[in-house]
Amino acid sequence: QMQLVESGGGLVAAGGSLRISCAASGGTYRMFAMAWFRQAPGKEREFVARINWNGRNFDYHDSVKGRFTISRDNAENILYLQMNSLKPEDTAVYFCAAEARRWPTTDAADFLSWGRGTQVTVSS
Repeated sequence: QMQLVESGGGLVAAGGSLRISCAASGGTYRMFAMAWFRQAPGKEREFVARINWNGRNFDYHDSVKGRFTISRDNAENILYLQMNSLKPEDTAVYFCAAEARRWPTTDAADFLSWGRGTQVTVSS
């Protein structure tokens, strides 16, 4: 399994921006589609965005379309999520995921490798 480490979370005011990253190691990163999920307190983990292995195909949850952008750097083995126009309801722990058993998918159960998450808090 790949090792995934998220970073870049923090506290930001509503309307602000934040970019979080996920550094991958221990696997052939560039061959894998990847995704971002998030989990707010008391809620289930939900899909945020996904990207295929070469970065040319991606998809977003309706709640973040037009505000978030997923991208990847296959030379550096890093996955990014640029988050703009942040809202308090975006507050959650954000996780990156890799090695999906099937693709495309937005089901967290399909992913074999997970990071530990990074906290994003948006104040109103």
